[in-house]
Amino acid sequence: MIRIVTDSTASIPRDVAEENGIEVVSMYVNRNGVEYEDATMDVDAFYTDIYDMVDNIPTSSQPSVAAMEEVFERAAQEGDELIGIFMSSKMSGTIDNALRAARSVAARHADFRFRILDSMSNSFDEAWSVLAAAAARKAGHTLDQCSELAAKSIAASRFLFTPESLRFLKAGGRIGSAAALLGTIMRLCPILTVTDGLTTTFAKVRTHRKAVATITEKFKSDIEQFGLKSVIVHYIGSPDEAAQWARDVIEPLCGRKVEVVPVSPVIGIHVGPAIGVAYECERALPGRLTFDPRTLVYSS
Repeated sequence: MIRIVTDSTASIPRDVAEENGIEVVSMYVNRNGVEYEDATMDVDAFYTDIYDMVDNIPTSSQPSVAAMEEVFERAAQEGDELIGIFMSSKMSGTIDNALRAARSVAARHADFRFRILDSMSNSFDEAWSVLAAAAARKAGHTLDQCSELAAKSIAASRFLFTPESLRFLKAGGRIGSAAALLGTIMRLCPILTVTDGLTTTFAKVRTHRKAVATITEKFKSDIEQFGLKSVIVHYIGSPDEAAQWARDVIEPLCGRKVEVVPVSPVIGIHVGPAIGVAYECERALPGRLTFDPRTLVYSS
């Protein structure tokens, strides 16, 4: 059997993970001395007072090598092969810990076969490749075929999101004070995306409403040119705006029900209240990766 493992920043709801046979290794959030397990916490409850967090942003931590090794050891002992897909190596050391753990287990179990993939993203932009691997496994594909299809999915996905303000990004040191002040004065609202594993600016517009409209237009353009495979609407903070956007705008564009999913708090605490869309197209999307996605697969 092929086991599929990912980390909790993929933001896959527990019922979806269970339904697809995906094992989730949790990251952690620490707020005022209280540690929360990202994979099992009540995300909406945590986000209830997110505005109060900007002056004392919670911290986050990644799974240890030992935690990863425990998961991989079980797979090896049961004679399973393994695919692990984790948060971008340019955003977190999680994949480095996974590789160390997998190689340690392989040193003890000569027959243990694994593939570790760098998702080059986070949130559901990471989840699409995990779900692609699960679908390939269900279809009876081999370990290499599953990992290749997961890598192909990475090149065909996009994540576009816009924070309500620049306050959290400034407080977390991700933009300078001058840039934040300029953005506030001019009411500039950035639209962020992920390119080659790093968060980048897709566009800057004057208001939050225009930012959401610009995201909508890019989504519409992409699915018209490259086909739509899957889509979800993401939010950090309150789900109300996201739910209405999904119902009134995104669903009519793609002609299907669209799930509204909260972003992992490990990501959310650094961005602050935000709304966005994560989608996977039928074909590779220009600008998502500037290299062959097959190089993202690390083998045993």
